[in-house]
Amino acid sequence: MKKPARGLSSLIILILAALLPLIVQQDYYRHLMILVLMWVIIGSSWNLLAGYTGQVSFGHAAFFGIGAYTAGILHTKLGLSPWWGMLGGGWSAVLLGILIGYLCFRLRGPYFALATLASGEILRLVANNWVNFTEGMVGILIIPTFTSKLPYYYIVLGIATACLGIVHLTMNSKWGYYFLSIREDQDAAESLGINTTRYKNASLMISSFFTGTVGAFYMNYMGFIDPSVVFSLHDISIQAILVGIIGGVATLWGPAVGALVMVGIQELFRTALFGWGPQWISHGHALAFGILVVLTILFLSNGLVGDWAKIKGVFVKKSQT
Repeated sequence: MKKPARGLSSLIILILAALLPLIVQQDYYRHLMILVLMWVIIGSSWNLLAGYTGQVSFGHAAFFGIGAYTAGILHTKLGLSPWWGMLGGGWSAVLLGILIGYLCFRLRGPYFALATLASGEILRLVANNWVNFTEGMVGILIIPTFTSKLPYYYIVLGIATACLGIVHLTMNSKWGYYFLSIREDQDAAESLGINTTRYKNASLMISSFFTGTVGAFYMNYMGFIDPSVVFSLHDISIQAILVGIIGGVATLWGPAVGALVMVGIQELFRTALFGWGPQWISHGHALAFGILVVLTILFLSNGLVGDWAKIKGVFVKKSQT
């Protein structure tokens, strides 16, 4: 009975998500909902690779940025619609992932994490300096296709739904068991005949595809990118990790909860508690993130979703007393 119940709850969540922008019609709140869905995709992609497969990435900004620049360059250099970048961006990120995986997954230790970290910084420097191709620090500017935020919301909702659906199907397939076995004990997995390099690369390809796709979406939605934004270590790579840790690593809905929390906190501080607090609070979001991560590690090591039973138990005990 658990699987039908989970399927029904997922369907209810999807219906509510589809109806939400029709109820909340202010552009400001629709923008926040779009940001949350973007982080659901990035966080879920990171979670598949790091949470389920055990291959921690510190450079998902590389996949996000290359997806964004693919969409922008297709438009500025070839005159194609930047929406073609929704396909091209994802596959460009996959090619980058294959290259990184080929070089690193045959080795043990932190080589993959360091390679992803380095690749993001390398691509940022390349985008900064290859002015004739990437426009350098000036960035790439396009005219957004839609004036309303509603089409963008439903596009990114579709990508988020596809991402969560693929993660769910993958982890309930034979591949999912292979991913978990690699995470738990790679030597034992290899002794059972599992080609660990192949399946680590498979996980990386899925993860990089969705991250690159949402990077291309960002280009279309925002209409402007530059290297410091889309290849940002702090604003993309580190935040992807925080979304997974706070929401719950190796849980399907953990990144969604983490995205909601992270975007909410960031916006609270950016607006100085919606105008109620002093202006200096607007610069304190990084400190708040750090404190939240420390508290999560100390008291909710499996994240909000992973330790939901523990959280619920605390409130149940309080109500009984």
